[in-house]
Amino acid sequence: MPAEFGLSEEPLGEARHVVAVRGEIDLFTAPELKKTLQEAIENGATRVVVDLSETTFLDSTALGVLIGTVKRLRSRDGSLVIVNTDANIAKTFEITGLDQIFTILESRDAAVEALDEAA
Repeated sequence: MPAEFGLSEEPLGEARHVVAVRGEIDLFTAPELKKTLQEAIENGATRVVVDLSETTFLDSTALGVLIGTVKRLRSRDGSLVIVNTDANIAKTFEITGLDQIFTILESRDAAVEALDEAA
């Protein structure tokens, strides 16, 4: 049985924000992720980490949410960094070519550090 979907947020100050996702991001759960990311940006976050280290699956809807978020952040001179340790999710990014669009790192600490370097 797949892990139950859940989101957690951690504002880090200085316009930095982490959104961690647990479980599957699909047609049914992607709107909640989108809403959470939009609210973070509307509240001043311009440097965002999406932590997928506890994500078990993502579909094209989830990819669309991430693409929309990176576009919104770039229009505000911001950045998005993704944390991923799952080989299947990494393959999804590679097959779609999105590994060339997103900065994808293997730990939250490295992702937060990358946000600071991008500033």
